[in-house]
Amino acid sequence: MKLRDALERPVLFVGGKGGVGKTTLAAAAALDSAERGTPTLLVSTDPAHSTGDILGLQLSAEARPVTDRMWALEIDPAQATEAYVNEVRARLADATPPRLLHEVERQIDVARVSPGAQEAAVFERFARILGEDRFPRLVFDTAPTGQTLRLLSLPEHLTAWIEGLISRRRKVSQLGRMWRNVAGAAAGSASESDDPILYALEERQDLFRRTRSTLTNPERTAFVFVVTPGHLPILETHRAMSALASHGIPVGGLLVNQILPDASGESFHQRRRARQAAHLADIESRFRDWPMGRVPLLDEVPVGVDGLARLRPLVRWTLERTT
Repeated sequence: MKLRDALERPVLFVGGKGGVGKTTLAAAAALDSAERGTPTLLVSTDPAHSTGDILGLQLSAEARPVTDRMWALEIDPAQATEAYVNEVRARLADATPPRLLHEVERQIDVARVSPGAQEAAVFERFARILGEDRFPRLVFDTAPTGQTLRLLSLPEHLTAWIEGLISRRRKVSQLGRMWRNVAGAAAGSASESDDPILYALEERQDLFRRTRSTLTNPERTAFVFVVTPGHLPILETHRAMSALASHGIPVGGLLVNQILPDASGESFHQRRRARQAAHLADIESRFRDWPMGRVPLLDEVPVGVDGLARLRPLVRWTLERTT
C-alpha cells in the first residue's frame, strides 16, 4: 500500500505518541480531503480536546461545520458515558418488574463509575459514528497510543463477551418457556422476539461485528502513525504497529514529523541535527517494510483553517515523494 493510498482510505486513523503532532496532521489531512471535493468528518477521540484548539473552534459531540465540505466533532468521555448509561437505563426500565426497578437503578449508578465504563461509552459512540453513512470520509484524530490500542481492540474482546451474555440470556428465556408450558395459560406466553434485553444484546453484537469488519478491512481503513525522530516515540510506535497487526488492523505507513532543516547554524542545533540523523536512520531501518513520508519542523504550529491550508501543500508534496 502506498502512503497516498492509505491517507485516502474512507476511514483514516492518525495516531502516535502524545506530542508528535498527530492532531495537526490529522486536521491537515481532513482539510486536504475536503478541499479536493470529498465531504469529510474529523473526529477526535482524544480526551485532551486539542482538535478544537488546532482548528480554532469550539467543538462538541455533534458535528460542526469547519468549511463547506469539512466537519469536526470531539467525543467527550463524560457526555458519552451519560448518554450510554441513560440508554441502558431506559431499556432496562421497560424490561424490569416494578419490584426490582430500585435495585436495577442502584446497579446502574454503580456501573456508571466502574472501571472501564467511560471506555465502553466512548467505544459505543465511536462505533456508531463509524457505522453512519453521512460522510464519505472519516478522519480520526486518536488519543495517545495506549488509549487508542485499547479502543481499537474492544470490538474483538466485546464480541466474545456479548456472545456469552446472549447465550446465558437465551438459556434464561428457554427456562421461562419451559415453566410457562408447565404452568399453562395462567403464566402467559412469550418468545425470544418479545425479550427487549435479548434484542438489545443482539443489536450490540451486530454493532461490534460491523465495527470489527470495518476496522480490519484494508480496502476501507488504514492507520497512519505520526512519529518524531526520538528514541521513545520510535520504540512506542514500533510496539503499537505490532499490536495493531495482532488485531488485524491495517497499518498504512508513517509520517515522520518535525524534521530539522539541513541549514548550518550554531553548535547546539548542529548537535541536535546529528542526534536526529541517527534516529532517522533507525526509523528507516526499523520501519523499512512500511511507506513513510517526511514533514519538516515548522517555525510555528498552524492554527485555524488558514494555518492548516498553508500546511496542506507540504502534505501533498510529502505524499508525491513517497511510494
